[in-house]
Order: sequence, then C-alpha cells, then structure tokens
Amino acid sequence: MSAQFDATASVVPGGEAIMSSGYLARLLLWLDGCAKQTPSVYIDVTRFVEEFQLEDEDPTVLALQLEQHGLVEILRVMGGHKSHVHLTDAGRVAVRELKDLQKDRAARLRHTMDAFLRWLFDTAGDQTPINPALFLATPGSYFAGIEIPGTELHQALAYLAEHDLIHHIDTDPATVAITPQGVSCALSGGSVQDRTAQPRPGATYNNVLVNPQGVIIGEQKDFTQNNTAGIDPSAFVQLAGYVGQISGTLGMSDPDRVELERVAQELHAEATSPNPEPGRMRQSATRLKDKLLEAGTTIAATMGVQMAEQALGTLLQ
Repeated sequence: MSAQFDATASVVPGGEAIMSSGYLARLLLWLDGCAKQTPSVYIDVTRFVEEFQLEDEDPTVLALQLEQHGLVEILRVMGGHKSHVHLTDAGRVAVRELKDLQKDRAARLRHTMDAFLRWLFDTAGDQTPINPALFLATPGSYFAGIEIPGTELHQALAYLAEHDLIHHIDTDPATVAITPQGVSCALSGGSVQDRTAQPRPGATYNNVLVNPQGVIIGEQKDFTQNNTAGIDPSAFVQLAGYVGQISGTLGMSDPDRVELERVAQELHAEATSPNPEPGRMRQSATRLKDKLLEAGTTIAATMGVQMAEQALGTLLQ
C-alpha cells in the first residue's frame, strides 16, 4: 500500500478504498450534511452524482462500496434502486475521523505529492510538459473529502522538484515534466517519501546474509551482499532471520506460525535483492511487528518488536 493512504487507512474503516476512489470520502461528508438536515431519512446517492456532475460514476456502486465497509445501510425495496442510504454509527464515526484527518497538514502534503506524481505519470509519463494546475480538476486533488489548496500544491511541487522527481519549465503558464527519477518512483509503487528517504544513490553496503531461519547463508561467515541501491537493509535481514529462529517458540497456532514465517521469508527475499524497495520492506516489517505483538509479551516476541521498530527507523534516516 502507497504511503498517502496510511493515515486514512489507520483511522477510517476501508480507508485505502475510500481515498483511492477520490469520491467516497466526499460522499461520506455530503451524506453527513444531508443527514443533519433530514435525520433518519434515506438519501439518494444519485443526488450527489448529479450535484457534482460525476457522469462516469454509478450511484449504486458508490453506495455498495460504502456499505461494504459498514459505513451506510442501503434501503432495499423490491424492484427499487439500491442507491438510497443512510449513515450507520460506523459511518458517523468515519465522518468525524475524516474531519480530524483534514487538519493533518503533513498527511495532506504527502498525499498531494504522491497523487500528483501518479497523475503526472499517467497523464504525461513520456515527459511531455503539462500545466500542473490541471491536477486540481482530478479526483486525486481531494484529501479526506476536501479540496487540496493551491498553495499546498505549490509546496508539493517544490518538494518534488527539489528531489528531481519533476522538472519546472519556464513557460507561460508554467509547466512541469516528470523526470526519469519520477518515472522510476511511480513505477516502483512506493511513495515519494520512500524515494526521498533513501540515502544518497551510489552508497554501497556490505551485509552478512542470514536466511529466514536465522542461519548464515553458505558455509563461510563472511558471505556478503553488495548493493548500490543506497539502502542499508541489514536490519531487515537480521529481523527476518531472528523471526525464523523464534517462530516455533511463540506458542502461535500452526496457521499463524506459517504465516509469520512466510512474511519473514518475503522480507528476507526483498532485503537481500540487488535493489531492495523500501516500501515493500516497510510493509513486510510492519506485518511482522503486528504479528509479534499479537503473539504476546514474551521476551522473544518483545525483542522481535524492538528489532522491527529499529529496522523501520532506518528508513527515516
């Protein structure tokens, strides 16, 4: 999962789906406003589609998407349309959390950078110059249901240019073009933060390789990996190996233990690849940490959680 969804997914049920839609968060807020005017009345989502001129959106599908996450209840009448809904308790809580999230300026800027770079790649991935203001007319220009201010778009563009992901072109009106580094970032599936948090390209790290069962690969202890991706994955390799060592001591059910070991192997494979991807390592390490927390408070599990936190911390340096 790309980083711009992290904050939303952590507080709103189905947060990733809601943010990636570009419209569901706005719909939730709109339904809340309608409910305040006419409590206890089922509201037709078709009105939302018409009001915002979303000709390509199906109101029934939007309603079903919200229902899947328990945020609305659909009025099901024989032969009737399934676009009449009212907010559930979970929906009302989600509205409140969206409003709180709207105040998170850092989360807004992260979303803006990621959404803009993705839009630029989709729209002009061949490095054709394009007016960045056109982004403000797209679904991605909304965060937690509200429009991104033009001033924050400018801040996001400055950050992207500073890290050579886009190139400003002095035209009237001003245009930007995606750079090869920007294309690489978009293709990686990671976030802008993943890309810019990497150490300077060209750094080489030599790491002793430990397999997911905690055994040094090969017969010699000086077996090393050389990578020039600018990332030091040694903490992730050590985490995967440690989890492999302790997985059988945690008292987990067989399915949970197998899943834990599978994630450790996945992390090990990524961390020992020639060009480790920070986003994938972060995702696997986070899953290991969560599973270790679920395993209880044994010394072995606690040490594993600490190792996961230390490994994740290296991506922020």
